[in-house]
Formats: sequence, C-alpha cells, structure tokens
Amino acid sequence: MPGPIDLHTHSSVSDGTQTPAQLIAAAVDAGLGTVAITDHDSTAGWSQSFTAASDTGLTVIPGMELSTNYGPASVHMLAYLFDPDDARIRAETARIRDGRLHRAERIVERIGVDYDLTWDDVLAQSVDGGTLGRPHIADALVAKGLVTDRSAAFESILHWKSGYYEKYYAPSPLEGTRMIVAAGGVPVLAHPATHGRYRVIDERVIAELVDAGLFGLEIHHRDNTEDGKVRLYELAAKYDLVVTGSSDYHGEGKPNVLGENTTEPEALERIVAAGTGSRPFVG
Repeated sequence: MPGPIDLHTHSSVSDGTQTPAQLIAAAVDAGLGTVAITDHDSTAGWSQSFTAASDTGLTVIPGMELSTNYGPASVHMLAYLFDPDDARIRAETARIRDGRLHRAERIVERIGVDYDLTWDDVLAQSVDGGTLGRPHIADALVAKGLVTDRSAAFESILHWKSGYYEKYYAPSPLEGTRMIVAAGGVPVLAHPATHGRYRVIDERVIAELVDAGLFGLEIHHRDNTEDGKVRLYELAAKYDLVVTGSSDYHGEGKPNVLGENTTEPEALERIVAAGTGSRPFVG
C-alpha cells in the first residue's frame, strides 16, 4: 500500500460534496496510496468507490463514521472493515439516519419561521439514499444566499445556541464499540480532542471502551487541540491503542485537504489484521 494513508473521508452519500467515484479520483490525484471511505452511518458508497478505484493502484478501506451520543455530547466513531450486512449495524444505522432526517425536518421548520428556507430547498442538496443532516441544511442556506458557506452557517443559524438546534437519536459509544466489534470491525474514536485536554472523554470511559474492543484514537486531525493531542497520546500509550491521522475530507463542504494528516503504515497494518468483517479493496 505505497503512498500516504488517509483514513477519514466523506462522499455525497453523507455530507461530502463529491460522489464516491469523484472522491476516489480526487484521492488518486492527491497521490494517496490508501483512502478510507467513512460516510456518516452509511455504507452506500462502498461499491461505487471500489469500482472507481479499479486499476488505479489505490487501496480503499471500507468504513463508516458511526454517530454515538455521550450525555449531551455527540461522539463519532470510525468503524473499519466491518460486515456491511450485519443485522445490528443495518438496523441501528437505519434508525440513526431516520432520526437525523426527522430532526432535520424539525430544524428547517423552525428556521423557516425566521428565514426563507423550506424542506424542498434542503432536499435539493441531498443524494437519494444518503445520510441527510445539518450539513445539507447549511448547503441550502448557502444556496439561498443566507450565509456565505457551510462554516458561516454553523457559526450562526446552525450554531447549537441559535435556538434551532435539536439532538438526534444515536447509541452510546459503548454500544457503538460493541456493535462494530461484533460485526468484525475495528473501532477508532474520531477527533476526540476538539475541545482540548480536559474535554477528552473521561479515562474511565476510555477504559470501558477498550475492554469492549476500542482499537484506536484519531489523533492527527486538524480539529484536535495541541494540548488535547498530548492527552490522547498518553491514553494511546497506556492502553496500547493505534494512533491514526486523516483529513476528514468533505470535498468543497469543508476546507480540509486530502492527505493533510495521515496514518503510519504500521497502524494501518494493525487495523487490517484486526478487521474480519470485510477486506480492503486493492485497485
């Protein structure tokens, strides 16, 4: 698997702006050797990405970014190499997507009282069968000229303090970890230090997750703070967790650039050796 390794990207199946095929083409153009497709709560882009990667030399790691909730906080968990046909995974992600959809409808209804925004405007920004959520509302706000870009939308109208915010259903991180492992997958906590050292998930919870099969921490990510990374390295060393790095690329949806953070080959080798639910696709 020569070339840089980026283990966190999104296509239009969730909240990226490129189709899976376009995402793979962008990864090839960026000179990556390996890319993971990790759409939110969906595996719908796997097949398209494998087809697009054929004869390119690019290795595709099938994955997903699973939504979980820990108290008032949303915790995202990267799941690699699990069985996409696992009954529990399929049922739970369908429930999460349904919850996101109805939550988004309620948010749009509230916003529509104060701004010129309708549910049809949001649907126009989504892909059939994709995971629809707040990023699509943000794109609709941009398309209507109400904000300049996604970042501005999340800093204003879609900010959790704006009065329009609403949580959605998701399992706990412990339930998510167990579910991924039971499906033969490899769970890695996504960007767990975005608010600094003292907002990293409590060590007691990390220990619980490790006992359940947590395999790694995504430390090299633009949103993790420097002091948060220090704490994550301490936890990774103590619990023998793999350290990953990635771009969290969303196409034009975010400023993140493919390959801006990467994973060491040894870490990927450990992940591939641990995953039994599916295999990497070697193009």
